[in-house]
Amino acid sequence: MQDSTLSRRNFVKNTSLAGVASFAVLPSLQGQKAPSQKLKVGVMGLKRGMAHITGFQAVPNVEIAYVCDVDKDRAAAGAKLANTNQKIPTKVTGDFRDILEDKSVDILSIAAPNFWQAPATILACEAGKHVYVEKPGSHTPEEGELMVKAARKYDRKVQLGTQRRSYESMIQGMQQLHEGAIGKILHARTWYINSRVGIGKGKPASVPDSLDYDLWQGPIPERPYKDNLIHYNWHWHWLYGGGEIINNGVHSLDLARWGMGVEYPTKVSYFGTRHYFDDDQETPDTGVAQFDFGEVGASWDGSSCHRRPEENISFCTFYGEGGAMAFDFSGYKVYDLKGRMISERAGTPGDVPHFQNMCDAIRKGTPLTQEIEEGQKSTHWCHLGNIAYRTKSVLDIDQETGRIKNNREAMKLWTKPYRKGWKPKV
Repeated sequence: MQDSTLSRRNFVKNTSLAGVASFAVLPSLQGQKAPSQKLKVGVMGLKRGMAHITGFQAVPNVEIAYVCDVDKDRAAAGAKLANTNQKIPTKVTGDFRDILEDKSVDILSIAAPNFWQAPATILACEAGKHVYVEKPGSHTPEEGELMVKAARKYDRKVQLGTQRRSYESMIQGMQQLHEGAIGKILHARTWYINSRVGIGKGKPASVPDSLDYDLWQGPIPERPYKDNLIHYNWHWHWLYGGGEIINNGVHSLDLARWGMGVEYPTKVSYFGTRHYFDDDQETPDTGVAQFDFGEVGASWDGSSCHRRPEENISFCTFYGEGGAMAFDFSGYKVYDLKGRMISERAGTPGDVPHFQNMCDAIRKGTPLTQEIEEGQKSTHWCHLGNIAYRTKSVLDIDQETGRIKNNREAMKLWTKPYRKGWKPKV
């Protein structure tokens, strides 16, 4: 296959999006020279990606070589931000494959919607790039497996953006927890609250001039444009996102898994509904997911439209034989069995340590704090929760593999349909 296969020029002129053979191997991009001390980054998706720009620029000797968004206005804003903090002007593109074609780029940093994260990661690994990918990192369990497979096949560093794994305060707190700060751990309760408003009922509308809607859809089966979907409400449609548990629950559930030292549960349930608004949202705004591991358990309690201000519950609380340990968004407190606080540490939040760790892994071989295989185990919990919710069932899980047992309806959601030519392959 020639270099021009992923060319945006040829893509636009000669093919339709639905017909692109996007997952073939790219021999010409394999075996690139090892990254120099200076690392060049391309950022894909410029909402959350704006934080990727400033985060990477805070790491010494890193250049934002490209900013990419299918919305021209967002791309322009990303370029303006990047160019404020570096002397070499960043390049602007609407198609991330331009970044993959550039052999000088070391890292693709992905902050695109959930349904783009796995396809873009796999293509980037295939093109010889290391990858920083936002949570959740996959849209289905199968995609999570394929991302890990791609990282291994192409020997790439792939970091999932559950950034608390790099917080000094979280690392210290988890060390204390594992050393017995509250004795044997029995359960972890995680929590998310917000006061989101309704999204209304979308109407057919003309695609904004600034938006390449065809490319925004990318690997997803085509649907007509409607006026209440982009740029955020796709989170609440199963075709594009996975609701609040995978949007925000993955952060706290990752802490639960980290603290308990477990991988896959034996049983998963998730019950809830869309209580607060009669609108297009398909995912629940209120619900509780349970994860059973036999000797220990975990739960996630989500309330997207009511902040429950009378309740003061920590982001993730561990309950043990000798007390409790409550982690907020970045710090922690330790309590005895009578509820008396016996120690605490304020948090050290921020994205930069996670980006620094990514760069150190490439430059020095430092272990990634949230390597894609480890990160996808936490994402997998959220996928299992959503599958349990959508099939109205309690899932039995093979604790060795994370696979669903004896439930054909649930296994239908292990994967999903793709537009022609976009099904990920490794």
